[in-house]
Amino acid sequence: MTSLKDIKNIYCVGRNYELHAKELNNKVPTKPMIFSKPTHSTVEANGQEILFPGDKGSIHYEVELVIHIGQDYIDGITVDEIVDKMAIGIDFTLRDVQSALKEKGHPWLLAKGFPNSALLSPFIDFSGAEDCKRTSFALLKNGEQVQIGNISDMIFNLQIIIDYIAKNFGLGKGDIIFTGTPEGVGEVADNDEMQLKWGENILGGCRIILAK
Repeated sequence: MTSLKDIKNIYCVGRNYELHAKELNNKVPTKPMIFSKPTHSTVEANGQEILFPGDKGSIHYEVELVIHIGQDYIDGITVDEIVDKMAIGIDFTLRDVQSALKEKGHPWLLAKGFPNSALLSPFIDFSGAEDCKRTSFALLKNGEQVQIGNISDMIFNLQIIIDYIAKNFGLGKGDIIFTGTPEGVGEVADNDEMQLKWGENILGGCRIILAK
């Protein structure tokens, strides 16, 4: 069983779905855009309340397929060999903070790495890259579907992402990768109920509480 305390590094892929890049008026990238979150940002979506800052502007949800690396990377290894588990996650973003950082050309860490910003469902077995294309992941907010995505629509597929991260930063057992969010991101409000779906199955959820 994969535990959050065993996670080593958290890599995230930005703008990996064309329609999402366009909805935020960003250029579609020509190579993977990688950022990271601290391990302190992780929280499991087990139905609990999670606390977010209420004084830092708009907070956006970004649902993503998250892959867990089961062994150290070696050149030529395939997705199906190196990935052992997967989850559905939300990359929460302080959007106003991020916009201000982007204007100054500063890193995104303050907008992406705050506590509880990496929400993860319990991990399930990874059935292979091709098999995963047959199932979509989705996010429900207060019972309404607000995002749906399929990895077949990614700009950079899982193999490209894995190879790129490994060769530029290193990739080993216990690392996880948020693989990018589809279009439909939006703002969360106090007491919003979030549910993470893989196909027809709800894998996890939480209630958002904004600090006063």
